[in-house]
Amino acid sequence: MADEISAAERLACTAARLMKGSTTVFIGTGVPMLAAALARALYAPGLLPIFEFGGVGSPLEKLPLGVGEFNSFRRGVAALGICDVMEAAQRGVVRDGFLGGAQIDSYGNLNTTVIGPYAKPAVRLPGSGGANDVGSLCWRTIILMKHERKRFVEKIDFVTTPGYLTGPGARERAGLPPDTGPYRVVTDLGLFDFEPTAKRMRLIALNPGVTVERVVAETGFKLKLAERLARNDDPTPLELETLRRKIDPERVFL
Repeated sequence: MADEISAAERLACTAARLMKGSTTVFIGTGVPMLAAALARALYAPGLLPIFEFGGVGSPLEKLPLGVGEFNSFRRGVAALGICDVMEAAQRGVVRDGFLGGAQIDSYGNLNTTVIGPYAKPAVRLPGSGGANDVGSLCWRTIILMKHERKRFVEKIDFVTTPGYLTGPGARERAGLPPDTGPYRVVTDLGLFDFEPTAKRMRLIALNPGVTVERVVAETGFKLKLAERLARNDDPTPLELETLRRKIDPERVFL
């Protein structure tokens, strides 16, 4: 069974399990849609998906191809605009947000703007979109990324989305709401949280077949390790069937 599981399926299942009991979530294109739809189907039936361009509450019976596509609004409870949904996050009514990035540092700061100097970058990336708002205003953010040394770096080239910035108290000093910030980082190698005191990323669980040495080798900063490392379970047959037959039967994102 493990050989048949794709990276997207593993990420989606791990992220969906984190959303048990969740109520509202900002979601982006791709794996976040898979995770939110799976969570709604199995773990959080009352989950209210929110899309950047204003779709609220779609049951995700057919996955949208993007955050402004028709199916992000279909059978939803509201069709708003980007300013409306960001204002809702600012008022504190959006609990979770899914994020990704090209680079991440030990404090959970994300870069989706440039690789290299801003004025003359080696690569210009898509930019923030709503990612800064999501990371700044949602109560907790769940970051989904491929785990590579070039992505997990000591210093990101541009802070698109704030994590814990430079450490304890930095978000509050920057004027961001207290008790918000990165909650978990989900990768194809394992699961990470942020140590409560230092606010630095910490490995808490390994994916099947993955070693600590491999995770450390693919991380460009000194990684904290939990005292007792857990082992993530493979996706269950029910999770895989739900993803493959009901959520994304055409394998658009799987």
